[in-house]
Amino acid sequence: MDTPTVAFAGSTDPEAPLVVLLHGRGSHEREIITLSEHLPRSSAYASVRAPIAEGGGYAWFANRGIGRPVASSLRTGMDWFRTWLDTVAPPTRDVFLVGFSGGAAFAGGLLLDDPGRYTGVAVLYGTLPFDAGVPTTAGHLEGTPVFVAQGDFDTVIPRELLDRTWEYVTGASGADATARRDPVGHGIAPQALKALAAWLQADR
Repeated sequence: MDTPTVAFAGSTDPEAPLVVLLHGRGSHEREIITLSEHLPRSSAYASVRAPIAEGGGYAWFANRGIGRPVASSLRTGMDWFRTWLDTVAPPTRDVFLVGFSGGAAFAGGLLLDDPGRYTGVAVLYGTLPFDAGVPTTAGHLEGTPVFVAQGDFDTVIPRELLDRTWEYVTGASGADATARRDPVGHGIAPQALKALAAWLQADR
């Protein structure tokens, strides 16, 4: 895979918290980078273009169905991403992942693969990648800050996967969970965006 195409915004301080924005399937890095306008100005933002061209945009992995990554494809993408991340953020730098839809599943895969690498991970209107080669055992995310936002009327991500994500993050995973559901479909509620901004600024 080629070196990622990345859009940057926010602080240029190399020690500022780095928030990596991961777009949905069929989208691109220039769309999700606009979220940074509503998030803490003290942070640095990097929006990465997914590696697989699809539908006029890009995808993070091949699917077995919506929200169900092919394990080998997810692994290839995660290894590619980590190679890039380790060049821009040493382990001493705070790194947050914020993923929307397909990007949420990718962010969840990165989190489950190496929980200790991230200061926090936000799973927005998507599912964790269950049954895709990353562990989802009890206590696996013990103490890790995880933000989950879902829409009551989301008909894109299967409800079974949304519910399973909610139950795992707020229960068996042991994560330090912040979870909310808003009366929206498959899109970010204004209230959820405000809550995400506050979560990114919380003392840890």
